Amino acid sequence: MSRRTKIVVNTRFLIKNKLEGIGLFTFESLKRMTQAHPEVDFTFLFDSYYEDEFLFGPNVIPMVILPPARRPILWYWWFEIEMAIWLKRNPHDLFLSTDSFGCLRSDIPQVLVMHDLSYEHFKNQVPWLSLLYYRYFIPRYARKAARIATVSEFSKEDIVKYYDISPDKIDVVYNGAKEVYRPIAEDRKQEVKEKYSDGKNYFVYVGSIHPRKNVGNLLQAFEQFKTGTGSDFQLLIVGRKAWKYNEVEQIYKKMKHQKDVSFLGHIPSEDLGEIVAAAFAMVYVSLFEGFGIPIIEAMSCEVPVITSNVSSMPEAAGDAALLVNPLSVEEISSAMKKLSENDALRQALIEKGKEQIKKFSWELTAQKLWNCCEKVLVRNR
Repeated sequence: MSRRTKIVVNTRFLIKNKLEGIGLFTFESLKRMTQAHPEVDFTFLFDSYYEDEFLFGPNVIPMVILPPARRPILWYWWFEIEMAIWLKRNPHDLFLSTDSFGCLRSDIPQVLVMHDLSYEHFKNQVPWLSLLYYRYFIPRYARKAARIATVSEFSKEDIVKYYDISPDKIDVVYNGAKEVYRPIAEDRKQEVKEKYSDGKNYFVYVGSIHPRKNVGNLLQAFEQFKTGTGSDFQLLIVGRKAWKYNEVEQIYKKMKHQKDVSFLGHIPSEDLGEIVAAAFAMVYVSLFEGFGIPIIEAMSCEVPVITSNVSSMPEAAGDAALLVNPLSVEEISSAMKKLSENDALRQALIEKGKEQIKKFSWELTAQKLWNCCEKVLVRNR
């Protein structure tokens, strides 16, 4: 009888009600990967209490390694001391980490998922100690890894450029959109609008609020759009306040059309899917993304998208969105005006979006991530 393959996974981003970005990728890909491969034993390493909902099947074994790794000194302790000891005592065939961090002091074959190198592009937006850690350790993790998965061709090129990694070592594993993002009936759209925007059409932004997300320029563009058109459109901003959001608050306080903007904070997935599906358009004009999941979430809801013409966003959007310079308030505002006044354009973008989203699904993500892991497993058998 052959020995079962054993894969250990860094799952410290599986946190209840906080599945955004890395956590969402981890949840959606591992849920499918573990269920598709019952012949493999997966050990999930958490850094604090875990929820049973993250144990996706009988082949998933949870382990907690303390202390919680939420700041640079504890990152080092968790990955380079506690995890190194644990991996030595508990031999596995592969270590999979979905957050760019590996373990330099272990000889186990490692697969890293590296979502983006935003800290290399926006150094002033990262706390200095975190930046030091990222810039010292992540290149070393990348070089030590047997393979790397990343979420876009743009991010792949970035990793090759900044860290001198061979492109042959990197697999592109796109993100997907959750099942809650789907079209809804017109009468339900109206009910959602009555609840969140006084029955009026609205633009929606989904994401955390920090400088790289460019919410300040979005607010100024919306103000310009309202002033120029006299429209009764609303703007809904969905997501938590992350860091350095004072500038956004200052811009908001100076707006003449302040009453037409709603900050909804964190919204549960089911409700969020309907908020997106009832929107007139998604406006996602981030300064930098490794992928840009809200773009394809909106397209999955048959909602048109205005997004940035930089980093990975054109790759995610294809020809199914209006692309703008995120640094230009005028361009963002002009795109809002164009969509609001041109129904033929809006419908054309919706139709193109239906085709674009066929390239992305969490099923494809899980399959490609497994293929990446399997290349390493086959090599080491």
